[in-house]
This record gives sequence, C-alpha cells and structure tokens, in this order.
Amino acid sequence: MTLWLTSCKTPALVTRTENRTVPVNYNTGQDTLNTGKVSWREFFTDPHLAALIDTALGNNQELNISLQEIQIAQNEIRTRTGEYLPFVGLQAGAGIDKVGRYTRSGAIEESTEIRPGHNFPNPLPDFLLSANASWQVDIWNKLHNAKRAAAIRYLSSIEGRNFTVTNLVAEIANSYYELLGLDSQLDIVKRNIDIQTNALSIVRLEKESAKVTELAVRRFEAQVLRTQSLQFDIQQRITETENHINFLVGRFPQPVQRTTQDFNTLIPEIMHAGIPTQLLQNRPDIRRAERELEAAKLDVQVARANFLPSLDLSAAIGFNSYKPTLLLTPESFLYSLIGGFTRPLINRNSIKALYYSANAKQIQAVYNYERTILNAYIEVANQIANINNLQRSYDLKARQVDALIQSTNISNTLFKSARADYMEVLLTQRDALESRFDLVETKVQQLNAMVNTYRALGGGWK
Repeated sequence: MTLWLTSCKTPALVTRTENRTVPVNYNTGQDTLNTGKVSWREFFTDPHLAALIDTALGNNQELNISLQEIQIAQNEIRTRTGEYLPFVGLQAGAGIDKVGRYTRSGAIEESTEIRPGHNFPNPLPDFLLSANASWQVDIWNKLHNAKRAAAIRYLSSIEGRNFTVTNLVAEIANSYYELLGLDSQLDIVKRNIDIQTNALSIVRLEKESAKVTELAVRRFEAQVLRTQSLQFDIQQRITETENHINFLVGRFPQPVQRTTQDFNTLIPEIMHAGIPTQLLQNRPDIRRAERELEAAKLDVQVARANFLPSLDLSAAIGFNSYKPTLLLTPESFLYSLIGGFTRPLINRNSIKALYYSANAKQIQAVYNYERTILNAYIEVANQIANINNLQRSYDLKARQVDALIQSTNISNTLFKSARADYMEVLLTQRDALESRFDLVETKVQQLNAMVNTYRALGGGWK
C-alpha cells in the first residue's frame, strides 16, 4: 500500500450565487391564470394547423436530432455509473522466458528444482489463466457526483428537446397564419384587378366620347398592369411560405391544406400571462439553464476531489504454470490483493487547470441562467404590449379601410359625371388597396403576437 499525505490545499476560487428573483407581476394585475399551461392541441383549434404540428412532431429533422442528443446523454449516465463499479476481466496468456546462465536468475534456476527431480527448464514456458478485478473506491463521492452531473445533463437535454418543440410549434403556427394572410391579400388583388379592369374599360369609352385623353387611358392601364404584377409577387411568397412549412413538417414540397374561413373573421385568443414566477416552471429554456447550473456545480466538486487522495484496489485469482498439464492443479493456484492511496504531489498544473475551468463554467452557467430568466420576462412583457397596441392599430386601420372604400365609390361616381379628375380615382384606388393590405398584415401580426405570447409563456411543448 502506497500512501502520500503531504499537505495540499485546494486552490481558493471566486464563487457567485445565482439570482432567482423575478418581478412580482407584468403590470398591475395579479391573475394567476396562465395560457402557457394549455396544451397546443387545445390552444390551436384549426384542424389543418393541428395536423401540421402533429406531423412535424414526428418528422422534423431538428427535433429528431435533439432526440439523439437525449440518447447520448442517457448513455453518458451509463458510462459514469460503470466508472464507480468494480472492473472485472478474464485473462488467458502464454509466453516463454530465456535467462542467461551467468546471471543471478540463471544461476539460481540452475541450482533449483522446479519439481522434485526436475530442474528449471531453460527457456521457461509460462501459462496463465486468471480473473482480475480493479476498483477505485469512491471515498470522496467524485465518481458519484460525476454520475449525478451526467443525470442532470440528461434532464437538461430533455428540456432542450421541449424548448425545440415550443419553438417548432410557434414557427409552424406563425407561418400558417402568414400563409392565410397571403391568401387574403391575393384575393384582394384579384378583386382589385377586376375593379381596375372595369374602370379601364370605362375610361376607354370616355376617350371615344372625347371626355378624357389618351393619357388617362394609359395611366389606368399602368395601374392594372402594376396590380397584375403584384399578384405574381404574392403567389411567389405563398409558394415560399408553403415550402417553409413543408420543411418544418419534414416533407418535400406539396400544397399545404388550410382553412377557407374569411381571414378577417379570425379573432386572436385572449391571452392570460399569469405571474412571472410561473415562467420558472413553464419555460423549458429556463429549466434547461437551471439543470446546466446544477451540473456545473457538481463538476466543480468533481474537479476539487482530484486534489484528494484516491484509494485503488486490485485483485487477481487464477492458475499459473510452466506446463499446460499442471495448470489446473492446486499447486498452480494463485491470488493477489493490492490496495493503495495515491495523491498528487508534484506538477499539479493540469488538475488546477481543470478545477479553474470547472469553476469558470459554473459562473458562466450562473450568468446564463440569469440571462435566460431576464430574456423570458422581457419577451412576455413585449408581447403583452404588442397585443394591446396591435388591437388599437387594427381598429384604426379598419376604419381607414372603410373610409377609403367609400372614397373609391365616390371618386368613381364623380369621375363618371366629370366632376373628378382621373388622378383622384387612381390615387384613391391605390390608397384603398394599400390600406387593405396593411389591414391584413396587421391581422397577421396580431395572430403572430398571440402565438409568440403563447411561446414566451412556455406553451407548446406539453
């Protein structure tokens, strides 16, 4: 048994305790009802959207990659578990040894009988059959802490997968609502093309009767061509959005089934933010950061244990003989048992470096945990404000659209009676088209804000 007990203090390091406090509320309310606790199947009632999400949860490549990361973390637990259990192996071997006659070993063998009436053979065969065991006794919980750290990282990988699910569900929903908005814009464009084409026909008749000039005809014709060009721009955006959804779902390009409900009649769900402390349980990224922090603390304990003595035990039992026929006889039986304490004494730079790195990673995990909580709170606060402001904006833009539609009808009537210039008609039609586009985009932003709030509250992974 070897024992070194020279005084060797563990280097002192700067530590930092994480700040787990969050504000009491997002505003003046104290309602604990939280939409983030609702499952995505209950939150998204559109059957087409639900079918896309359900397919993505089985086929999405990024999600499948995260599942393999969970498997890797699980295997790491098995590795760490095996490290603090005894290692046992079987050994079988054969060899031959030739020593010089004029050496101490040669002289002793020459004058010694290996068996009564039998001198030592030279060269000397050697046959061995044994079972060997070695075990590092975990007296400082070094190996146990390493296993616990691996288990916590396994839980962290599960939270990482849940966070991927949350983002995936939100991204599919946002793309789906964007696709519905593009469908609505395309319908608006097609109807405007019909209206503008009809107006162009009227202007041509007006020209034949010398009420307007060729300039008016060309301007109306340019307006029709511009709107027709806009139609193909929207169709391209529809194709790209459909293919983005197909990519998230994990399939090759194909039409995306979607609702035919009037887009303007879609009403965002009423969101309940609850209180900020619920984020600590609802958001997978916060729980993942917390797991990583716990594992980093254990890593420091593992690195600190490297400075302490380690107890290693080894044992062997078996048979050893110079002839195979004598290998399994009682006289060939052997056994050994060795135990020893070892402790680093000189050149501990590598151990110190590992210890300093573990401590730095722990502090890094503290900052990451605090940053994740802060980011989660700010995301929710921003989306709550966004929902309120978008609702006010949508109401005003809806009134704007109504006013411009009436202006379009009035300008057309005045133009037919020669009481309005053709430029007034063109400008009014253009403003009406742009305002209806803005109204659709605001509706898309409202629905996206609803989805983003749901994601920020930690919804989507359950």
